[in-house]
Amino acid sequence: MGSLPTDNNIDNERFNNPIHHRRHIRIVCIGAGASGLLFAYKLRRSFDDFSLTIYEKNKGIAGTWFENRYPGCACDYPAHNYTYTFEPKPDWPSVYASGPEVRQYFEDFAAKYHLANYCKTSHKVTRAQWDQRTGHWWVDACNLETKQTIKQECDILINATGVLNKPQWPAIPGLHDFQGKLVHSADWDESVDLKNKRIGLIGNGSSGQQILEAAQPIASHLTSFIRQGAWTFGPFGPSAQRDYSPSEIETFKTDPTALLSLRKASETRINSSFPVFLSGNQAQAKLRSHLTTNMKSKLKDPALESILIPSTGVGCRRPTPGINYLSALTAPNVTIAYGPIAKITHHGAISSSDPDLHHDLDVLVCATGFNSTYTPGFPILNADNHNLQDRWAPERGRPAAYFATAIPDYSNYLTFFGPGNPWASGSFLAMIEAQAEYMMKLIDRYQSENWLSFAPKVEAVDELMEYSTKILKKTVWAENCSSWYKQGLKCPAAGSELNNGDDEDATRQAAAESLTLWPGSGPHFIEALAELRAEDWDIAYKGNRFAWLGDGFSRTEVDPESDRAWYIRERDEGPFLSREKRRKVRTMKGERGKWGMAI
Repeated sequence: MGSLPTDNNIDNERFNNPIHHRRHIRIVCIGAGASGLLFAYKLRRSFDDFSLTIYEKNKGIAGTWFENRYPGCACDYPAHNYTYTFEPKPDWPSVYASGPEVRQYFEDFAAKYHLANYCKTSHKVTRAQWDQRTGHWWVDACNLETKQTIKQECDILINATGVLNKPQWPAIPGLHDFQGKLVHSADWDESVDLKNKRIGLIGNGSSGQQILEAAQPIASHLTSFIRQGAWTFGPFGPSAQRDYSPSEIETFKTDPTALLSLRKASETRINSSFPVFLSGNQAQAKLRSHLTTNMKSKLKDPALESILIPSTGVGCRRPTPGINYLSALTAPNVTIAYGPIAKITHHGAISSSDPDLHHDLDVLVCATGFNSTYTPGFPILNADNHNLQDRWAPERGRPAAYFATAIPDYSNYLTFFGPGNPWASGSFLAMIEAQAEYMMKLIDRYQSENWLSFAPKVEAVDELMEYSTKILKKTVWAENCSSWYKQGLKCPAAGSELNNGDDEDATRQAAAESLTLWPGSGPHFIEALAELRAEDWDIAYKGNRFAWLGDGFSRTEVDPESDRAWYIRERDEGPFLSREKRRKVRTMKGERGKWGMAI
């Protein structure tokens, strides 16, 4: 981008201070869920001279765990690993935590590090506008209690709203004419009583399965409307759901080594899973055979097997834990209605697979997930007044981002879980830590140099998308299943021309071009974000690009507590200067001492 004309005030400030003089930076973050809270923690830990405001539309923090309160809501990843990597919780009561327990973890984290000081709850951001002349964002936020709008200026804008936060109602004729109780899993009405009710449940993803497990024992009857099968893993972790004994919890509290060993075992398991997602891989074939055998042993009905066991690879859709799902689904008080719903009536539903049968219902639950497009919920306007809502509208095809974190032409704007995130192949909280630390590297450069703006280059993102398509085409994610991983792609029906013979390659290519996933494993993503590739970024400066050199003095010279001869030493204990040696220091089990020694 180059430099703007010299701003004498900026240059004078630099020239009158030592190298890397820190300027005050103003940051606005949108969302106080897992990623927004982590961002605040990382910023507070490493930086001074900043102001941070986190706008959160809900009345409380914790994001999705504040919003999702449906019966049976739980985390389907082992609780000891559904924590920040540096913030273990030794006293989880069970292997898999309930929704309220996970919410409490994030609330406790925020309280421990005083993060609520940065949060404005019940504030919804309604607009953001970039001003290239000043190098600032203008952010409008509505106080949902007073209905007043706040206009705030900031240097850097962080979007931590995530993708899975806008409930997706199904497009079914007559849905909102239903005269019983209509409720969505992601916007649960806690006044709804399911006991002894005739319940209709649309959807068989993770939330649908959890609701079914919770509702089946108390319902008078439950009708499960299913459009496609789902691979049901059982627990994602190495053991089934159970409560920890008091002695186990005490061990985790008093013996950090035991807890660390458990956490590492679970993380190693997921970090070894990427081969499973490669089509034709032996690991995929082995797992598919195992799950098929396991599901058949529980279903014991060829008709149900043909409905519920997918024809596509394991992982094309997000696998579900379904710990007790299949036994609940086959209970005497459950009916399975397969295929699309033809219409909703005042008092029930009619499935297209049996149009003569009316399913009488008292409660209709839509466990139909979220609007998983990356389209922002409010206008985000760049220097040319181009709205990111338009660029990422579903009809425009696959949205593109740089390492799921930044967008070309949108300066000083960073996002968590943007397009290209490792949703299917990485550990959720470890991935946001990788993104947060990458953001900190950019913020550090911005604060200690005279940057005006930064954004990834268009050509860098174009080539990243080209690379991604080549890799993703080889994965099960590019097979013919309906999945929120595929941005805007309508999959051809099984048995159609595009699923046969020579056209299979065209089907996979189209799917790969629509996928919004990282083209690799979780550890692959972490290593990719480990270093800042400045050559991929457009950077504009305020004044002389070397003004950050300051007045000729180092910061060490002007700090009376610093050692002015810090580089004089008895041995070389500095970091290794090749990626591979640094990796070995970080990751070699039992070898850190050897690789950490001077050579």
